[in-house]
Amino acid sequence: MRVAYRALAWLGIPLILGIVLLPLLVPIPELEGTVPPQTLAGPESEFVSILGLNVHVERAGAGTPPLVLLHGFGASTFTWNTVVPEMAEWSTVVAFDRPAFGLTERPLTWEGANPYSMPVQAELTIGLLDVYGFKDAVLVGSSAGGTVAVETALAFPDRVRALVLVDPAIYRTASAPRWLLPILKTPQFDRIGPWLVRQAAESWGERGVSGAWHDTSKVTAEIWDGYRRPFLAENWDRALWAFVLAGAPGNLPERLREVELPVLVVTGDDDRLVPTADSIRLADELPDAELVVIESCGHLPHEECPHEFLRAVERFLVTRGLLDP
Repeated sequence: MRVAYRALAWLGIPLILGIVLLPLLVPIPELEGTVPPQTLAGPESEFVSILGLNVHVERAGAGTPPLVLLHGFGASTFTWNTVVPEMAEWSTVVAFDRPAFGLTERPLTWEGANPYSMPVQAELTIGLLDVYGFKDAVLVGSSAGGTVAVETALAFPDRVRALVLVDPAIYRTASAPRWLLPILKTPQFDRIGPWLVRQAAESWGERGVSGAWHDTSKVTAEIWDGYRRPFLAENWDRALWAFVLAGAPGNLPERLREVELPVLVVTGDDDRLVPTADSIRLADELPDAELVVIESCGHLPHEECPHEFLRAVERFLVTRGLLDP
């Protein structure tokens, strides 16, 4: 028996060394064909400094209350392009790219709070209001952007007038489980993590965008290009890996009763990324929420079903006294 144990031990040593050393030795190709984010900006782009970050913003319209648009995981300000023109007829509309996405700066080192963490994402949202001199705003959050919207409302209740949550990822997040984070933060994973992110983005990209739509025939070449464009920004892989490491899941489901402001929850009836049942549950658990379920629509109603989405949001804002009829 002792001989067997010794044999297993000797066999195990090379295996352990391989697990520890291989990720540190395997060559990782450089990310090619990328450019500084600002070179990808369009004529409608603005860049403002918030908390020391160069944040990409797009603005339209005038009036109050401002509508601040927060995109979801893997998206950018592009996700709102279809609905912004009409929303800008109601009031000021401000969309911005959260760190790790779009054309916002992607720092690889920092002092103080992690720019990819949820608390800083909430602070950035309020910092945006300060830059443009807004006392408060209606936050419109899609998917993971809905999570940021709720976190911001909880942290800064006097700065948020209402919430519009579009298929919000409240009960399911893209963050790594807490138990896995110490492993992912080891030097081995820290080195290969950005490469793993590249592989995941390549394989998930098409399936992810298509899976977000009920009717995939509506996914045009322009939509593909809009989602792919930010992946030309330098260091997108390293920043996305930093985002994964920073995004420890919070306790939002336990704090929903603290959200006392008006909330509209909008979902498609065929959401396969954040199940429609989650949005129905959320509207039931929030103290003052309305629910709109759009038929024959997927995870991105503002893209796939813009007319129905706009009517639902407009009706909510008018009936709650936030917009003039």
